[in-house]
Amino acid sequence: MSRKSSMDGFTRVPQRQGHLLPRRYTRSWEKNHFSCSSHMRSFTNSMRQPVPRTQADRNTRANKEDIPMFWTKRVVIGDGERGLVYRNRQFEQVLAAGVYRWFDPFGRIEVKTFNIAMPEYAGHDVDALIARLGERLDEVFVRVDLEADEVGLVMRNGKLEDVLAPGMRRLYWRGLVEVAVERVSLADGLELRADVLMRLRQLGLLSRVAVAVEVPAEFAGLVFIDGKLARVLEAGSYAFWNFRKNVVAQTIDLRVQSMEVSGQELLTRDKVSLRVNLAASIRITDPVAAVTRVAKHGDYVYRELQYGLRKAVAAKTLDELLGDKASLDADIFAYVHGRVGEFGTEVLGVGVKDVILPGEMKDILNSVVQAEKSAQANVIRRREEANATRSLLNTAKLIEGSPVLMRLKELEALEKVTEKIGSMTVFGGLDGVVKQLVTMKQ
Repeated sequence: MSRKSSMDGFTRVPQRQGHLLPRRYTRSWEKNHFSCSSHMRSFTNSMRQPVPRTQADRNTRANKEDIPMFWTKRVVIGDGERGLVYRNRQFEQVLAAGVYRWFDPFGRIEVKTFNIAMPEYAGHDVDALIARLGERLDEVFVRVDLEADEVGLVMRNGKLEDVLAPGMRRLYWRGLVEVAVERVSLADGLELRADVLMRLRQLGLLSRVAVAVEVPAEFAGLVFIDGKLARVLEAGSYAFWNFRKNVVAQTIDLRVQSMEVSGQELLTRDKVSLRVNLAASIRITDPVAAVTRVAKHGDYVYRELQYGLRKAVAAKTLDELLGDKASLDADIFAYVHGRVGEFGTEVLGVGVKDVILPGEMKDILNSVVQAEKSAQANVIRRREEANATRSLLNTAKLIEGSPVLMRLKELEALEKVTEKIGSMTVFGGLDGVVKQLVTMKQ
C-alpha cells in the first residue's frame, strides 16, 4: 500500500484541534501490522481513570503506554476545594483533594473547582446535579428544599449566617464547614424569635428579610398583616417575616400632647370681629380606635377644636367673652370632649390663649375703659372728700365743748410749724406764742 506523505514523521490531526500526533499512530501497517483504530481505542480506555499520584507510578504507566503528555489534562484539587468533572458539558463525577489527569486530545473535559470554605454551591445546575448524583448526593452536599410556607435559617458551625426565602432549593458542600438548616414554618406565626432578631441585626440582614418594629416607652405598636390588624405591641423590639404577606407596622404616641388652633377669625353674638388663639392638651387612650376608626386622627381633633371654639364664641357678646373667659373654656371643653372620646382620645384641658381685637375696635375699647376708670376715680375722690369733711365737723364739735382738746390741737399745729424752721425766739412765754407774738428766723 502507498503511504501518505509526512514531514519529520508527524501527521496533522483534524484542524479544530491543531495537535501533532506521532506518525506511528497513523501508519497502521508499518509496525506489527496493527490498526490505528484498535490502538487508539485501547489507549482511550486506559486513560479514562485518574492517573496514580506517585511519581514512580506515573513513570511506570507512561513507559508502559508510551503516551505523549500533551494529550492529557492535569487538574490539582486543594484541601479546601472540590471539583466537578464535565465531559461534553455533561456532569460525570465529583473530585476530592488530589492530582488528576485525563486523556483529552480534543478538549472535551472541563473541571470546575469550588472553594468549600464558602459552602453554598454557586453553580447554576443544582437540579441537574441532584438528578445525576441521586442517592450519592448526601455524601457530597447538604440539600435544602424548602416548602412554600417555610423559611430556612442557615447555620454554619452552629451560628446563624443566612436566611433562605420560602420555596428555595440550595446545595451546600460537606466537609470543611458544618452546615445545618433550621426550617421555620410561617403558618405558626410571622414574628421572629428574639435570638434570631438580634443575630440578623448583627449581620445586617434584618431589613432585607423582615419588618423591624421599635416601640419606645409610652408608645404602642400596631401590626397589620394583609391590611388586617394582627397585634398590639407594647414597648420593645420586634420583627416579622415579610415573605408571602404584606406586613405594616405603626407606632402610636401615648404621651400627653399639646395642640394649638391659631389665628381663628370669629364673630361674637354682637357682631364684633376678633381673632382667637386656642390651646389644648390631649392624650390617646385607645390606639386601635384612634387609628382604625378615623382616617387622620390629628386632623380630626384639630377640626373639632376649631368647631368648638367657633360655636362658643358665636354664643357670647364681646363683654361676656372679655369678662368671663373661664366659661368660654368650659364650653369648648364640653363640646370637644364628647366628640373625640369615642375615637380613643382624651381631652385633658382647653384654654383660650389670646383674644385679639382689630385696631379700631381696640381704640374704642380703650376709650371706654379709660372713661370707666375716670368715673370710678371721681367717685372715689368725692367719697374721700366727704369722709374728710365729716371727720373735720366731728372734730370741731368736740373742740367747741372742750378747752383742753382745743389746747392740744393748738400744740399739734405748733409742732408741725416748728418742724420746718431752723430757729425760733419766743417773747412772753407760751401764751405769746399762742397769741402770735412769735418772731421766726430761717
